[in-house]
Amino acid sequence: MDSSKEAAGASTGLPYTPQSSGSQDTAISHSQLNSMDSEEKIAMPTVEEMSSMDASGLKRDLRLRHMVMIAISGTIGTGLFLTSGKTIATAGPLGALLAYMLIGCWLVFVCQAIGEIATLLPLPGAFTAWGARVFDEAFSFQMTWVYFTNWALTIPAELSASSLIIAFWLPEDSKFPTWLVPVIIIVGLVIINLAGVKVYGEIEYWFSILKVVTIIVFIICGILVDAGAVGGHTYGIENWQIPGAPFKGGFRSFLSVLVSVGFAYGGTELSGVTAAESRNPHKHVPKAVNTVLVRIAVFYILSIFFLASIVPNNDPRLLNADGTVLNAPFTIVFLQAGMKGGASYMNAVIFTSVVSAANSDFYVATRMLMSLSRNGWAPKMIGRTNKRGVPVVAVMITTAFSCIALVMIYAGASTVFNWLVSLIGSIIFLTWCGILFLHFRFRACWKAQGHSPTELPYRSWGYPYGHYLASFIAACCVIASFYLSIYDKPDVSDTTLFPLGSKDPAYKSAIDTWAQGLLGAWFPWALALSLYFGYKFAKGTKIVNPADADLDTGRWIPPPKILEEESKPVPKWKQFLSKFV
Repeated sequence: MDSSKEAAGASTGLPYTPQSSGSQDTAISHSQLNSMDSEEKIAMPTVEEMSSMDASGLKRDLRLRHMVMIAISGTIGTGLFLTSGKTIATAGPLGALLAYMLIGCWLVFVCQAIGEIATLLPLPGAFTAWGARVFDEAFSFQMTWVYFTNWALTIPAELSASSLIIAFWLPEDSKFPTWLVPVIIIVGLVIINLAGVKVYGEIEYWFSILKVVTIIVFIICGILVDAGAVGGHTYGIENWQIPGAPFKGGFRSFLSVLVSVGFAYGGTELSGVTAAESRNPHKHVPKAVNTVLVRIAVFYILSIFFLASIVPNNDPRLLNADGTVLNAPFTIVFLQAGMKGGASYMNAVIFTSVVSAANSDFYVATRMLMSLSRNGWAPKMIGRTNKRGVPVVAVMITTAFSCIALVMIYAGASTVFNWLVSLIGSIIFLTWCGILFLHFRFRACWKAQGHSPTELPYRSWGYPYGHYLASFIAACCVIASFYLSIYDKPDVSDTTLFPLGSKDPAYKSAIDTWAQGLLGAWFPWALALSLYFGYKFAKGTKIVNPADADLDTGRWIPPPKILEEESKPVPKWKQFLSKFV
């Protein structure tokens, strides 16, 4: 057996089983099975057992409706509902809209890359496990640790946001202990994740439906408010013509909001991570990644357009004086229209959305820990699963990280939240760059082994030119973040901006914003390079020869039962409904 393939098979916890180039659905051929002796045959699981539980111990309990809605649920949360206000306040209405469109274009092709590989190889850890197969084991090591860091930080960000949202209903002099809210949420997250992936998927499904319905209702209300049918004032595009609009702060301000927009889109790649627990990856993963187009076009672009049209970029309710998040802009729209009941409802939905997003973050963090354990990069006990397919120790460790939110609230939830947005947004950029790189590498390996793209269970559309465009956008965004982190340091000697010098509150806010960008821009890349080269030198790993890349181990085997279910005729009304729901 080739040593590189043996190592790749070991890193996934699965035996390497060579496969003919024409077969995509079976990892072990019938001739191999017949040649085994009786003891080996007894040890082999049945096809149904292999389909219901992954070799890693994870259960394949996620159905199509779970996969699609989890892909939506993981994205719609704190980023869209809270940071969109700061984006509009910083870059103006057109600047914010273009930022969401630009990052959305990049993300579409990232999801296509995920869909193509995850459909063929629905491995635990998804894209964090592909690096060892098609490039270098050290690449998988750094990507898995960086991606875990991303979600370990995102959970506290979501939980701290919950205390900000609760403040909407509290009087200014309230002494309500806001730390109690994250505690209750953490307890709920632990119970849900210990119950198993089927319970998690079902809860996220209903949470997602609530989000989708609410955003659709918001867009309809946005149209009515903007047109003057509700609220008694016709906004039209007047807020696109006020001072500072449509581009507020020029091109530099536009560049400065790209990272926070990346944070808002973060989580869309969850469809690749959940592939290892899908009942039918060949069908469910493509369906999940292709919903990205509708999600971007409807949920993000239209929402930002109406937000920017109704809420002026200089509205003091968008930000505190120190530049931190004050109110959810979706809630402000209803207040603007004089609909206090609607504002309370929207704020309540935003709160449930934050809880849902935290639940998704919690789930992914535990799976990343399990992947680290299975690859030998963390203690083995972390990767052990119970009879429900739950990595219990990983859940306990993730719970400990979640408790960081309690400390953050004492430090100032809004301020720390903005720091985390900057850091997490840059990690998301790094992750998406890695996914695009691995997809190019995967295609090179696939071609080197004599395969044709038509043999793939799902082929990403737009390849390679769409992926070239996405790579160009990625390079521009990363370079922009580096540039701003160096050249955007506020000048204390500028008395027109900071008349009180270093003691000026405006200067303190500006230096804090600059420090956020500096940490966010450089820390993820420094961490990734340190992990990659550190592991490479310590273990002596080598770059995989494309012709020797393991593209066979871990391919999903569709059992007869599922194939029979898929072959059943679907009523036309369900076919029609499935295009929208």
